[in-house]
Amino acid sequence: MDGLVFDQVASLYDQARPTYPGAVFDDVAGTADLRPGSRIVEVGPGTGQATRSLAKRGWNVTAVEPGPRLAAIAVERFALASNVSVVVSRFEDWSPSDATPYDAVFAATMWHWVDPERGYRKAASVLRPGGSLAVVETRHVLPRDGGDRFFAEMQDTYDEIMEADPRGGPPDPADVDEALATAITESGWFEPPTVTRHLWSQTYTAEAYIDVIRTYSNHIAMTDAQRSRLFDAIRERIGRRVDPVINKHYLNIVYVARRR
Repeated sequence: MDGLVFDQVASLYDQARPTYPGAVFDDVAGTADLRPGSRIVEVGPGTGQATRSLAKRGWNVTAVEPGPRLAAIAVERFALASNVSVVVSRFEDWSPSDATPYDAVFAATMWHWVDPERGYRKAASVLRPGGSLAVVETRHVLPRDGGDRFFAEMQDTYDEIMEADPRGGPPDPADVDEALATAITESGWFEPPTVTRHLWSQTYTAEAYIDVIRTYSNHIAMTDAQRSRLFDAIRERIGRRVDPVINKHYLNIVYVARRR
């Protein structure tokens, strides 16, 4: 499985996937020293959820998206934006249209789909001296204090459909590692990154949550029978609540590393 799996659900991906807190982009701007007019390569923008925030800061964005259906939605979204261009390509295979170096390479919840042997080298090759690689990871977490127990309770159903989480459910944010920092440094192309974290949550009805997980790679790969059983259980559990919604926590980890 690779990042192209999301192209199968491009329209739903665009409608259901959440965007990112503004503080994520503040971190990138401050640590990478980006200003209006800075040139950014965005790796795997999907339909452009994060791209909107990059463009609003006045950055000139080249969005490199491997999925043609996802890219088509992004092209339509930014048709009137003079500072966004969309290219259909895998980042590792992409060749810039000119030799002008970029100020940053940015990837939001996408870098794990990039071949590390080629990806770090490619990122370094298109950056100016002192340019930065900025990677945002999104982790699904369940705070021990104040987290919605729905996500722990649902593990029984995941076990039933043979899709058990080996961790027994989402981890507490404090238990989430920052292993990517080591990978970035050990690539040999970048300095040790500055790392920041942002914990936030979003409320979903049963149907809205089902739409979100329909866009997750592991759920796309399920059989129809597995998805049907899982979605029925989600509707049943949430429907029993006095207020039939859930509160899902996300942890964004932001890594910003200067090119060596």
